[in-house]
Amino acid sequence: MDALDPYLALFRRSGNTLLAAGRPVSEIAREYGTPLYLYDRAALRARRDAIKANLPSDLLITYAVKANPNRDILRFMGSAYDGIDVASQGEIETGLAAGVPAERMSFAGPGKSIEELRFAIRAGVGTISLESERELDHIETICSEAGKDTAVLIRVNPEFEFSRSGLKMGGGSKQFGVDSERVPALIERLSASPRVRYKGIHIFSGTQNLNADSVVEAFQKILEYAAALREGTGRPIEVLNLGGGFGIPYFKGDLPLDLSRVGAGVVELLDRFRAPLAGTRFKIELGRYLVGEAGLYISRVRYRKTSRGATFLILDGGMHQHLAASGNISQSPIRRNMIVLAADNLQGEPEKVNVVGPLCTPLDTFGLNIELPRVEEGGVVVIPNSGAYGPSMSPLAFLGHPAPKEILL
Repeated sequence: MDALDPYLALFRRSGNTLLAAGRPVSEIAREYGTPLYLYDRAALRARRDAIKANLPSDLLITYAVKANPNRDILRFMGSAYDGIDVASQGEIETGLAAGVPAERMSFAGPGKSIEELRFAIRAGVGTISLESERELDHIETICSEAGKDTAVLIRVNPEFEFSRSGLKMGGGSKQFGVDSERVPALIERLSASPRVRYKGIHIFSGTQNLNADSVVEAFQKILEYAAALREGTGRPIEVLNLGGGFGIPYFKGDLPLDLSRVGAGVVELLDRFRAPLAGTRFKIELGRYLVGEAGLYISRVRYRKTSRGATFLILDGGMHQHLAASGNISQSPIRRNMIVLAADNLQGEPEKVNVVGPLCTPLDTFGLNIELPRVEEGGVVVIPNSGAYGPSMSPLAFLGHPAPKEILL
């Protein structure tokens, strides 16, 4: 495997030059200016094709808007997959503006406001993930007042925890979902609800998992729980949302998720559980895995500076535009450097440098004491795998700098 393959899986190179949309990235940077988020449509298609080639054809796949709510991205995702997952009224509105019908949306989140629930129900959102008994009180009241029906998935907080996820979102005490021991009673209550229909369950194990066997193990535990729940309650599960959590490589040494291994495991699991879960449609929700590797963050070197023997590359972009790349929201207690590339010198002779942003805070760093092929002032550097959790997860107003451009080519 080429050393850059885990970080440029969906992009091509011409010699030492990084290409996007068939053009040198540095050329695109000159045309649009920097700092810039560049999303590659061909890369999005390649990931969609790989997903469809490896996962069962009847497995529903939806896009989690939180990963990247850019309207052009959302317009593509809305047609490429089976729907979108939203977590606020704002995301519902963005999805509608991008042309995604409300009935192809599912709405999750532990603290939905009454106003958000009212908006979702009036708009006709396809399903709402029910995260507490109190939330059902609000939904029933809204449906009664509006004269509307709605369907819910019960989001379950299982007793078991999941391994190897960057952030665990199930097991133990969590703000997410209904504790599994209380789910049967909630299903019974829903069976008597005049306007709220029980449609199935939703379990999300965690995020950023790069281990294929761990992903399959999580799905197996969810399927075992669902089969036992159906047998115990006698209630069919129309939709089973298995969550997602597929990860992408960010750091040196990360290996990409083996999608073919995940696919083979999921095929075997669904074949095994189709009988005990007869009539159930299976669904997964993916965010960063669908869009993360199709995006580049592109910045230009303003200054090469030497300080007591150390070389600093001071960029025109920083943590205010790409907080995740600065390591300040790392899921590890050890701050790790994300990969930084020289757009026109991908594999030249490396030098030790500190890659930092323009802000007056020592937190504004993209890489400390890293090896990077030489980049002169005016040269372009790239942080790959930046298509997810970029601008929308960054403090764009910090210190009053302009927001980055975002383009889909």
